[in-house]
Amino acid sequence: MHHPDKRHVEMPYAPALLVRRGSLLFLSGLTAAPVYHSHPHREEEFDLPPLMREQAVLLMENLKTTLAAAGCTLADVVSATRYLTDVAEQDDLNAVWASYLGAHRPTTTTVEVSRLATHANCKIEISVIAVADVQMRGPRNGPRTPPTAGKRSRTKPRRRRR
Repeated sequence: MHHPDKRHVEMPYAPALLVRRGSLLFLSGLTAAPVYHSHPHREEEFDLPPLMREQAVLLMENLKTTLAAAGCTLADVVSATRYLTDVAEQDDLNAVWASYLGAHRPTTTTVEVSRLATHANCKIEISVIAVADVQMRGPRNGPRTPPTAGKRSRTKPRRRRR
C-alpha cells in the first residue's frame, strides 16, 4: 500500500501491506550460519565470510530453504526485521535483498545492533513473517484427511421410532 502522494523513488520496502488471505508463518531470526547448528555453539559452524554481501547471500539461501519447508516462497514474505552489526553496510544488504526479491517489497525494519547473539562472526540476522495459502496440514506439514473424510454418508433414510 502506498500513500496517494507517493514520491517516485526506489525503495527496498513497502510502507504497508494489507493481508487478506492465508495463514501467517513466523520465522525465527536467520543468519548466514547453518540454520541447524549445535548448541552450545561449535566454532567451526561459524566460519563465515567477512563481507556483508557474501553473508547476505548465504542468509537469503537459508531464508528460501526455510520458507520452502512451509510451502512458501520469498514472494510470500510480508514483513522482515533486519538486524545489522554495521548500518554502513545496509546498501550491500539491500543490493542482495533486491536481487532475491525482485519487484516484491515486504515491509521492513532495519536496526543496528552492537552484536548478534548467534555468533560474533554474524553480521546480519533477519526474522520474517510470511503468508501461506490456507491448506489442511498435518504433522510435519504432511497432508491430513479432512475431518469429514472416512465418515459414511447416509444413503438410507432413518427409521422413525414409534
